[in-house]
Order: sequence, then C-alpha cells, then structure tokens
Amino acid sequence: MALGLRKGDVVQVMTGEYKGKNGKILKVLPEKDKVIVEGINMVKRHTKPNQKNQNGGIIEKEAAIHKSNVMLLCPKTGKPTRIGVQSLENGKRVRFSKKAKESIE
Repeated sequence: MALGLRKGDVVQVMTGEYKGKNGKILKVLPEKDKVIVEGINMVKRHTKPNQKNQNGGIIEKEAAIHKSNVMLLCPKTGKPTRIGVQSLENGKRVRFSKKAKESIE
C-alpha cells in the first residue's frame, strides 16, 4: 500500500452497505489491506467492566473495511479519484489525483 491511502485522508465508500458515504481514515492496516473509516461499518462490542471502562456494556465502534472498497476524494473537485505517484525534480515521490492532475498532501 505504498503511497496509497493514508491516515487522515477523506474517502468515499464505493460498495456495500455504506455506499456513497464519506469519512476520514482513522487507521490503515497495511498487512491486511484494510482501513478504518470514521463513522463507517459500525459494530457493537460487548465489554466487561475494567480499569478503563468502569461500567462495561455495549460499545459501538468502527470496524475495518477493505481498501478496494473506498476511493480518495479529490481535494480540488470533491469527487472520488484514483491515486497516482510521480517523482519530482528533487527525487521526492508524491501522490497525485488522476482526476485533477494535482499533487495531494
């Protein structure tokens, strides 16, 4: 997943139950090719009381979804776009939006 999706990127879900919804990437799991997106794929976890959570109970949190099911939203157009990689004159590699042909930072 080199130079693909990164933490903090705003993405749109392209398939599944949450199709069409946008969210920010909270965590990238490169070994599993999955991402955790804010407010997407919510699951309920039953937890016992512990030091961190004195009461326990049912907690709702985000679960991971496969990276192929999301697309980066272009910062310029606000539409889903594919990501390309290009090298600058100084040898640095940067991501760019294939839709707007501009670098992404």
